[in-house]
Formats: sequence, structure tokens, C-alpha cells
Amino acid sequence: MKQFFTFVRKEFYHVFRDRKTLLLLFGLPITQIILFGFALTNEIKNAKIVVADYAKDVASQQIINKIEASKYFDIDRSLMSHEQLEAAFREGKIKMAVVFPENFNEDLVHLNKAQIQVIADAADINTATTLTGYVTNIINDYQTQMKNSQAMPMRIVPEVRMYYNPQLRGEHTFIPGMMAMIMMLVCVMMTAISIVREKELGTMEVLLVSPFKPFMVILSKFVPYLIISMVNITSILLLSWFFLDLPVKGNILLFYLESLLFIITSLSLGLLISIKSESQQTAMFVSLMATMLPTMLLSGFMFPIENMPIPLQVISNAVPSKWFYVIVRSVMIKGAGFSAIWKETLILFGMTVFLLVVSLRNFKIRLA
Repeated sequence: MKQFFTFVRKEFYHVFRDRKTLLLLFGLPITQIILFGFALTNEIKNAKIVVADYAKDVASQQIINKIEASKYFDIDRSLMSHEQLEAAFREGKIKMAVVFPENFNEDLVHLNKAQIQVIADAADINTATTLTGYVTNIINDYQTQMKNSQAMPMRIVPEVRMYYNPQLRGEHTFIPGMMAMIMMLVCVMMTAISIVREKELGTMEVLLVSPFKPFMVILSKFVPYLIISMVNITSILLLSWFFLDLPVKGNILLFYLESLLFIITSLSLGLLISIKSESQQTAMFVSLMATMLPTMLLSGFMFPIENMPIPLQVISNAVPSKWFYVIVRSVMIKGAGFSAIWKETLILFGMTVFLLVVSLRNFKIRLA
């Protein structure tokens, strides 16, 4: 029995001396509990909406106060024209607009019926249906209060309109998100194992003593995966168009240029991982952790980013797939031009330059 406890103690020593094992045993469960139990939720909070009150009467003000009292909305009371609303939706500045027509209270009192227009950005159908459901419940709650205090029943009819996706098809959210995930995963993983594979096979020495400059070695690793990724983008677009009836509504050349930029960003990240890794297994593991989980959790594809705590919202800005997801939705679903996505493009370009510079600085021209 003494020998048994000795081996148990020895095994504990091995565990506590290995920082990677400690991180896996204690850090991963804690991180998962924090993310899935606290930070990641399908509930929408603090969504940016516009409330246009053209009536400016008692009834409209009471409903607006009830909307403001909820935790779900961040309200802008600007009186926008139809063109301004469309521009705000296209640029992703607002998620929904609630419009009160003129004479709202008079229609409610004299006709016992009034309408409220609810316009939602249905490029993300989950957010659109959730927000319209919140507003509808608030209006129904107001109606219930009115019925209890009025002799004649009054009815408020929300007129719901879904921009960009009136049929509420899931492909409008699924395709852009999967496109970002597939490109990120394939580009980073395949590039991540390229240089480290040369090290393990011993062929890196041959490359370094050849007339090739280090930059040309890196470029030679880039080009094949760049071409393959562009072919993948084309195949995804063709499948979306012919089988899912989801063509690119915006400029197809702009879409390809933005895709090219994102692919180069992903290849640069994979290159950095490959340079810093000592084995193919390590490179593959790091590439999976650096691409799949951040894309699923912090890109806005599955969980609304605005619901997350501020630290996670800040961290999500470092995830390239977040910005590409916004670009794909804007160009492919909304038909937006470069003026609506210039900020995201600039951020991706900055990430690309940073990753390439760091990769070139860390690339060792000597193996010793």
C-alpha cells in the first residue's frame, strides 16, 4: 500500500509540474463555465434601435417609455427619413426601427385601432425575430393595461417588416458564418503545418541553403493555399447560388477582393503559428484553438457580441473572422458597397500587415 501511495504522489508531481496539463485540467473547465454560463447567451441585450415618434402624443410616449425601461434596447430617438433608415440598416448601425405614425393616439381613441411599424434587419434572423418578439410583447402588455382602464377595447397592430430576408431563411446567417469558419480553419491549419513539416522532414536545411531568399520561401508556402482557398470561395458561392438560391447581391468583384484579403490574413496567422511551433501536432492543435473556437464564439456568428461582457467584446476585435463575417453579410446579403465596410477592411488589412511583419521577424534563417 505504501508503494501505491508513492506512485500516486509521483503522478501528482508530474501533473503539477506540467503547466500545460494544469491549464487543461483547471483552466479549460473554468473558461467553459464562464463563457457558456455567463458570457454566451442567445438573449439579446442593448440592441441599437431607432424609435421614430412622428405622433408625439401620450400613447406613443407611454409605449416608448416601456421600451426604454426594458434591458433589451439601446434607443436612438432620431427622426430618420426612409432613405436614412435604409442606410443605417445597410451599414449595420441599427438592428431595428420602431415607427409611430402621425395621429397615433387619435386613431387609438376614435377608431379603437392603431398601427406601429416595426422594421428589423433580418440578415441575422435570430436577432430579428427575437427583437420583434420583444417589441410585440411590450405592445401587447400596453394593450392589456389599456383594456383594463378603458370601457371600449383598443387594439394596436404591429406591422412587422423584415429587411434583406423577408422569408426569414436560415441560409442568410448560416452561409456567411460557415464561409468565415471554413476559410479561417482551412487556411490557418494548412499553412500552420507547412513550415514545421519541412523542419521535421529535414528539408528546411535544403531550402535555406538554396538561392531562395527567406521571403521567397514564405511566399512559396502562401501561393498554393491562396489559390485553393479562392477555388473554395468560388465553389461555396456557386453552391449558394444554384442550390440555396442565395446569390451575391452586392458587387462580386468587391466580394472577391475582400475574400482575398481575409484569406491572406488567415494564411499570415497560420504562417506565424508554423514558425513558432516545434511539431506538426502542436501546430495543428494551436491552429484549431486559434480558429474554430474564436470563430464560433466571438465572431457574432452564433452568439450576439453586444450581449457579452466588455472584456470579451474587446477580445472579439482581435478575431479576423468577426470582421469578415460582417463584410460577407453586408456585401452578399445587403448588397452594400465599400463605403459600408471600409472600417472592417482597414482592420483586416492592419491585421495582415502585423502578422506578416511578426512572421518575417521570427523566421529563422538558421536551424541551429
